[in-house]
Amino acid sequence: MTVKFNFELSEKEKKSLLERFVRYCKINTRSSDTSEDFPSTKEQWDLLKILKKELEDMGLEEISLDEKGYLFAALPATKGYENAPVIGFLAHVDTYPGTSAENVSPQIIENYNGKPIILNGNGIVIDEDDSPHLSKMAGHTIITTDGKTLLGADDKAGIASIMEMVAYFKFHPEIPHGKIKVGFTPDEETGRGADFFDVKKFGADAAYTVDGSILGEIETETFCGDSAEVEVIGYDIHPGLAKDKMKNAVRAAADFISRLPEDNLPETTEKRESYLHPIAISGEVGKVVVKFIVRAFNVEELKEREEDIKRIAAETEKDWNGVTFKVNIEEGYRNMKEVLDQYPKVVNLAKEAVKLSGVEPFEGYIRGGTDGCRLSFMGLPTPNIFNGALSFHGVKEHISLEWMSKSCETLRHLVKLWAEEKSIK
Repeated sequence: MTVKFNFELSEKEKKSLLERFVRYCKINTRSSDTSEDFPSTKEQWDLLKILKKELEDMGLEEISLDEKGYLFAALPATKGYENAPVIGFLAHVDTYPGTSAENVSPQIIENYNGKPIILNGNGIVIDEDDSPHLSKMAGHTIITTDGKTLLGADDKAGIASIMEMVAYFKFHPEIPHGKIKVGFTPDEETGRGADFFDVKKFGADAAYTVDGSILGEIETETFCGDSAEVEVIGYDIHPGLAKDKMKNAVRAAADFISRLPEDNLPETTEKRESYLHPIAISGEVGKVVVKFIVRAFNVEELKEREEDIKRIAAETEKDWNGVTFKVNIEEGYRNMKEVLDQYPKVVNLAKEAVKLSGVEPFEGYIRGGTDGCRLSFMGLPTPNIFNGALSFHGVKEHISLEWMSKSCETLRHLVKLWAEEKSIK
């Protein structure tokens, strides 16, 4: 007879989850998309070392923190469940490079009244235009910033939920489970989080990133993502001698950018619409470099956007006599649905775990990528589970403790469900 367990977090456990989350958020782990180091910032080590110590104190095994900033640990299977699939849970320690993470000051609002939230008199307000789910959180405990920094719930909410989950099974040995692997990784926000991830060393059969957002969502699709670099090569000469000689790459690059299709930009697209996005420009009269990211949910449409760049570059070059354009496309990642469709059980058990937590599950897609996307193509099928964070990457980032608690509860159910399985297919 199967024994049923109540995995809903107690008030004491919710308090522990909140304290853990706030403690992690106060550590500045902002990554850098310009650094050539890995991890890209030394501050990420601060949280990694704290987590390593907490895992050691908890009594986990196979703990390793390598030179690239990947922290792995294991909770062995309970007796009789050694043949169950090994399931991993992953979250990233870094926060978004574009918003300050220095001196993060989490603000805790208990019994939230459902009205717009004013962030400490800084003239910044969180309302339903920013967060359509606010009204659903009336009565919850809400954690926000003070309006000066991001919060870091992306992905410290995921870290906190994983740590609380693994602590629960460590200190409740009466609950059977297979081997559990946990991993905390650097530089997800720079797109490099899986660059040095050792799938074999991690040793899981399947995994879940706890890096989603909305209550109940299981994300099984990502964009396909490539990058593009356009070199605009002109000719520089002293401006006093420039007549009929200078070929100004700065002006030609500006003209090139102005010709980008208005209907295929991030600021004009939504849902499953593709885009090309100029993210950086640098240079001088003799040479300018324009960098792009290109995103679409299928490769065919991705290639269409890349052809747009090539076509516009050729047209602009034709109109700027003496200026040349060189386009280089670099492949990034592909939609993880291609892999996850081969492992329906990995997704279906996640949905079942959400349902057992008293929440209606739904499949979502990400207008971006995750570490799980690349890991799936590296042989580790890895869908994404909600952590409850909203409006991430900006000063209006916030989270409901109740939603984060449901994320943790979902992980507990998921571990128990996998204990009854023999394979991931």
